[in-house]
Amino acid sequence: MKKYDPESKDPYPLSRTRIEDFLECPRTFYLQEKFGIKQPSLPGFPLNLAVDYLLKKEFDIHRANGDPHPLMKAYRIKAIPIDHQELPLWRDNFKGIRVIHKPTNFELFGSIDDLWLSEKGEYIVVDYKAISTSQEFSLEDKYKRRYKKQVEFYQWLLRQKGLKVSNVAYFVFCNGLKDREAFDAKLEFDLSIIKHEGDDSWVEPTLFEIKKFLDSPEIPKANPECELCAYVEKLKNYEK
Repeated sequence: MKKYDPESKDPYPLSRTRIEDFLECPRTFYLQEKFGIKQPSLPGFPLNLAVDYLLKKEFDIHRANGDPHPLMKAYRIKAIPIDHQELPLWRDNFKGIRVIHKPTNFELFGSIDDLWLSEKGEYIVVDYKAISTSQEFSLEDKYKRRYKKQVEFYQWLLRQKGLKVSNVAYFVFCNGLKDREAFDAKLEFDLSIIKHEGDDSWVEPTLFEIKKFLDSPEIPKANPECELCAYVEKLKNYEK
């Protein structure tokens, strides 16, 4: 893992996920970037990845035909999945959209799920989400803040590429149904689309804030709302 060196002239890579980690807890972010102390890893989500893969294949059929997906028609979205030449690269988890932010010398990147083109000629960021809930779904609870930041960061990246990007982003939600009588070796989903009016004005100030933290020799204070910080503090008290 590459560690941050303030003396290095090479652009320092920062993913969308790491920027969101900084927003949640500068201390754990700092410890990883400066000292390589990583947070405990989480398990993978292969079923979610399978849903993403199949949705991309499905929307790609309409991308090739130049027409909207039936779900887009059902929600009266006046757009089509766009066949941009860079889309395969931008979708790649190991490559993605990459931009050098010259004021901070950060190489910023992230991978998108889909890109639509509106009738106004604006690019629309689209993200697929696989969930399973019986409750009415909303983007308003605190755990969905990352969803919003995710698409807003992608909007910012695409704008740095010189594209005309809509403030509107869409989430395609695949809700796994649990009310079936039997599994029968298959999962069934309800598909829905939720609109989000994005605002990427937070991105640039956050980059400068990250730069300030990383260039400082002082480790940020523990964040009481961070589960990892809280765990470490409780452990310290226990050991006393």
